[in-house]
Amino acid sequence: MEPISAPLHDDMVGVPQGGQAYWLQTSDGVRIRVGVWHPQGTARGTVLMLPGRTEYIEKYGETAGELARRGFATLVIDWRGQGLADRLLDDKRLGHVNLFTDYQLDLAAAMKLARQIELPTPFHLIGHSMGGGIGLRAVMEGLPVQSCAFTGPMWGIYMSPMVKPFGWALSHVAPMVGMGTRLPPSTRHEGYVTAHPFDGNALTTEPSMYRMMQEQIAAHPELGIGGPTLVWLRESLMECRALAHRPSPDVPCVTFLGSGEQIIDCDDVRQRMDRWPGGRLEIVQGARHEVLMETPEIRADIFDQLETLFTSPQGGKEDSAVSA
Repeated sequence: MEPISAPLHDDMVGVPQGGQAYWLQTSDGVRIRVGVWHPQGTARGTVLMLPGRTEYIEKYGETAGELARRGFATLVIDWRGQGLADRLLDDKRLGHVNLFTDYQLDLAAAMKLARQIELPTPFHLIGHSMGGGIGLRAVMEGLPVQSCAFTGPMWGIYMSPMVKPFGWALSHVAPMVGMGTRLPPSTRHEGYVTAHPFDGNALTTEPSMYRMMQEQIAAHPELGIGGPTLVWLRESLMECRALAHRPSPDVPCVTFLGSGEQIIDCDDVRQRMDRWPGGRLEIVQGARHEVLMETPEIRADIFDQLETLFTSPQGGKEDSAVSA
């Protein structure tokens, strides 16, 4: 059966022409969307781009374009509950998942498509934020990638020491009393880039990239979501705890962490990379959470390192020392 075409908004700022999107059905009956871009000429492989919470395929158009210029195809996923994938609640503004491991069903459907349309091998992975948590479990469980990279990975969610016990308690108790689809305190129904101006934002220091995010959502507000539900928070905290007890996979890995990171727990990232055989942690000076959407200088350096990782049998380990 031929894959079914889906909309791809390549009229938006930052989205290159020439991509293709597909509707997929997961094994539990959820419809998700996957986008694919190919390079010109012979491809050097395919990068599986796993976005973070609230994100959508088109946001990674710039990333796909840069990878294409370096010879790689890119596959990007709209996770269940966001982008144009099926929303799981009547209030489509809420970010929600029933079980965190349900995201693995989305990735499995995307991998089935990758084989069906014969995307070029080898496969590599970039997992950003929530996608870093999803990607870590997938690589641990045998996802067939030659190497993996993570940017601001959600291997822990930052909460102050005073707030953390309250966050754990609230996210576990609220679903028991029928309040699991409520927003956690301090979160909003509006998406982050809609609700926050550039000044003081936690995502990027680059005004043009933040403006791109704002313009994309303004052009297609149906792509955006707001805060997570308390069930999502519960599931994410439990997944981070579960993964923390498992050994790191023996797959070449580089993780990029902005020196101005405020969203995920940096200590959890350091602890993971300290016990990743041959893994490398890069602290990106001056960057915030979204290092792939930072200044041109930062992006160029990161893509150079990604290209080395994706083309070296050793994942570039022999070329760089650990920086942390």
